[in-house]
Amino acid sequence: MYIKRLVIDALKPREVSIMDLSKSICELDGVEEVSVIVTEVDVKTETVKIMISGNDIDFDKMMDAISDSGVSVRSIDEVSLSRIRPSSS
Repeated sequence: MYIKRLVIDALKPREVSIMDLSKSICELDGVEEVSVIVTEVDVKTETVKIMISGNDIDFDKMMDAISDSGVSVRSIDEVSLSRIRPSSS
């Protein structure tokens, strides 16, 4: 199975910018697009929705990149898988 899309609900420190978080995820092999939306702001944290799309997202590497940014995953709200091997064009 190949992961094509993930939507993640996460909590991040306010000092971590959504631009830096997006870049760290987008640099991963298999990731083609990342969107981060801030849905709630607190004094020290922000709740964010992270949408990741690609041909073959490596779940473990993606989770490591998120964790390395100091972000805590609260839930995985959507997942899209494919049985078809992505083309290597």
